[in-house]
Amino acid sequence: MGLLDFVFLLVLYLLQGSNTSLVQLNNNGYEGIIIAIDPHVPEDGKIIEEIKGMVTTASTYLFEATEKRFFFKNVSILIPNSWKENSQYKRPKHESYKHADVLVAPPALPGRDEPYTRQFTACEEKGEYIHFTPDFVLGKKQNEYGPSDRLLVHEWAHLRWGVFDEYNEDEPFYSAKSKKIEATRCSTGITGINRVYKCQGNSCTTRGCRIDSKTKLYEKDCQFFPDKDQTEKASIMFMQGINSVVEFCNKKTHNQEAPSLQNKMCNSRSTWEVISNSEDFKNTTSMVAPPPPPVFSLLKIRERIVCLVLDKSGSMNSFNRLNRMNQAAKHFLLQTIENGSWVGMVHFDSSANVKSNLIQIISSKERNKLLESLPTAANGGTSICAGIKSAFQVVREIHPQIDGSEIVLLTDGEDNSAKNCIDEVKQSGAIIHLIALGPSADKAVIEMSTLTGGNHFFASDEAQNNGLIDAFGALASGNTDLSQQPLQLESKGLTLNNNPWMNGTVIIDSTVGKDTFVLITWARQSPIISLWDPSGTPMRNFTVDTVSKMAYLSIPGSAKVGVWTYSLQAKANPETLTMTVNSQAANSSVPPITVNAKMNKDTNSFPSPMIVYAEVLQGHVPILGANVTAFIESSNGKIEVLELLDNGAGADSFKNDGVYSRYFIAYSENGRYSLKVRAYRGANVTTQNLRRPLNRAAHIPGWVVDGKIEGNPPRVEIDEDTHTTLESFTRIASGGAFVVSNISKLPLPDLYPPSQITDLEATLNGDEINLTWTAPGDNFDVGKVQRYIIRISGSILDLRDNFDNALQVNTTDLLPNEANSKETFAFKQGNISEENATHIFIAIQSVDKSNLTSKLSNIAQVALFIPQAEPGPDESPPNPSPDENQSNSRVNIVILVLLVVGSVAIVSTIIGATI
Repeated sequence: MGLLDFVFLLVLYLLQGSNTSLVQLNNNGYEGIIIAIDPHVPEDGKIIEEIKGMVTTASTYLFEATEKRFFFKNVSILIPNSWKENSQYKRPKHESYKHADVLVAPPALPGRDEPYTRQFTACEEKGEYIHFTPDFVLGKKQNEYGPSDRLLVHEWAHLRWGVFDEYNEDEPFYSAKSKKIEATRCSTGITGINRVYKCQGNSCTTRGCRIDSKTKLYEKDCQFFPDKDQTEKASIMFMQGINSVVEFCNKKTHNQEAPSLQNKMCNSRSTWEVISNSEDFKNTTSMVAPPPPPVFSLLKIRERIVCLVLDKSGSMNSFNRLNRMNQAAKHFLLQTIENGSWVGMVHFDSSANVKSNLIQIISSKERNKLLESLPTAANGGTSICAGIKSAFQVVREIHPQIDGSEIVLLTDGEDNSAKNCIDEVKQSGAIIHLIALGPSADKAVIEMSTLTGGNHFFASDEAQNNGLIDAFGALASGNTDLSQQPLQLESKGLTLNNNPWMNGTVIIDSTVGKDTFVLITWARQSPIISLWDPSGTPMRNFTVDTVSKMAYLSIPGSAKVGVWTYSLQAKANPETLTMTVNSQAANSSVPPITVNAKMNKDTNSFPSPMIVYAEVLQGHVPILGANVTAFIESSNGKIEVLELLDNGAGADSFKNDGVYSRYFIAYSENGRYSLKVRAYRGANVTTQNLRRPLNRAAHIPGWVVDGKIEGNPPRVEIDEDTHTTLESFTRIASGGAFVVSNISKLPLPDLYPPSQITDLEATLNGDEINLTWTAPGDNFDVGKVQRYIIRISGSILDLRDNFDNALQVNTTDLLPNEANSKETFAFKQGNISEENATHIFIAIQSVDKSNLTSKLSNIAQVALFIPQAEPGPDESPPNPSPDENQSNSRVNIVILVLLVVGSVAIVSTIIGATI
């Protein structure tokens, strides 16, 4: 591979930001797709055959739907280690669960087989993964969700192009310009009926939908039943299960009125407009010949092969680096690396030495033997390639193929020759994980970890930040069952001056407690260690390693659930102490609470903002009500602390989806930064029930055939309005490293406007419009804006495309609050210029003290009429309630007097600009 080819390939990888997918588009075909079967799925060869059939048929459907532009070229199916051997199964290279595009896994909640895409970023940005259940893949849910191949294309559009659904379960109906209630859909050419359909046993009843007196829309139990036979071709993002649907909605067929997520998130653009603006689309042209069928590789997860490649060059003598590396490596060897794994070790300076050939870890005996191989002295230069090539030799002695083996490379120095072995690394099939120690660690090696799908971590020389132990601790295998992976419950450090005490608590919640491991380190002298379990019993059996200046304790069996208390008393002054606690799932059938942290990109150029994401889950179910804090450490050890929010405002795309987010703009210097996240929930927190996935596939309640409803089995639902009291927990997660460049040392003007308002809602009460929204800040979501500009119009598009000329509302009395506060404002509806307007549309811009203006908010609307319900089967139009009679008379007055008096409102927050 030439240098230019390599640079182009690297750019392709870096374009993916921090999304972990390895998919590439090559001559119209998607390569490197990974479909991973979760270890919890019982062995069933039919699943593999059904996956092949689904992808093959989906490829043709995708090709036609994208105007002969895209198809699935090659797909790897990852098979769990627990499944039986088969001569067709090969060893994976860079493929792993971490990089899975489609996950075949048990349902998030029992009986809930809805397919969905985990998607928590802005319009046009890639999603995380698609989740299908085994029953869905096996074709057992076709009536409710339509054919699996078509649904794969629907989910692929979420995952790859960042489009959103054109239905909305929270707002299934809306008041249309036609003054009728319409089902939220795209296109409006899809026909069907709105009915309340109830079944008990084999007996089903159907009736027309009544209007709710509060919302002035159809009642909660009303559903849209599509006709089985249709002619409309769009849209795949509404209901791809309809036979005639073979296209995405385009500019002509798009329904801009509907309160769909696509309209909210993508500024009312159609799905095809968004897809046409993607890099994929811009880099391809339509094909003439039909595409070849997909090629499948069957890859079985094997036992792990890891070689530690540790830097012992002269610079490792500085800042206590050698000993800190040994402390972290010992923690990895004692606790993180899984039983059954093969581990070897290489040291390098200007040359490399094999210190331990591969040993399979069966018990603590092998772990302790590897501890003896760690370096004791540091001197010499730095040859990273020598270290990596020696690691390849170590692996080849037992496994002729290096495919899928992992090299954990720790280095603190620059090495101009590192780029010379990049090609060999890429071809090897090995995965390179980089741990960069200190500000001078070589940046060329980042390319190796990026190209091989490895992790990149950074640890500063500030030992109290515990960066090295966190980095090694984050290298647990992503390919084992989650219940077998160590989870970090605590990672804390202090530099003590004069005050000798470091005290704290650690929560062991009921989802963890097995193989709990406590590690304490110091820089100068062994402290007095006290640790008590929740009942006050002291733990006494710490192993003290005076050479490496660490003490550790394995708690046998399951650690007691509750609050553990520790107290460390330093013997030296000053002293640096750290405390790390790991544990595993208490029960393999109950998923533990986990935290995944990441930045929205791995490399960034100033002044572009970045976003921190932390996903708090139990299995695949979001955890709400947590306090989540991000710690972002720069090369020189300076830490920026950010509170992350799941409030659906600012950087957070969706409220209550278990993803906590915040903008990061407080760059202090060029170079590497590391991300660490702490999630905590205290005692007696009451929160909403676990909610459904936001982007779940549309459940088809039934079909209309010859005027009659043929119902499908109802979806298993939980009551999301009930509140439950939840137990306490703490989790720590490392989000890896990222690199920032182009930061100027000169004073700079204000570069950051307020963030876009994305949750504007409006209600009409009499002749007053009431607005609510979440306050943005002076700089995105920090500080306070100077003022708000609110404008209204009778036309959505005029307001969106010509905001500055729309009618402005007087906001003299509106004083902005601090970012992330709730704002409310009421005003009298004015005389908008459009005659015969059926709705008033409202939008906001925020202005900061430097006169920088935010993007236009989502557009909220209020309807100026009471819509009429359609009659049900064999019945006259439903009689309105007394409230509705009054409202109807008011509406007649509204129509006569041209908006002088209003009615109680219909709320429909629609049409957002891109976040």
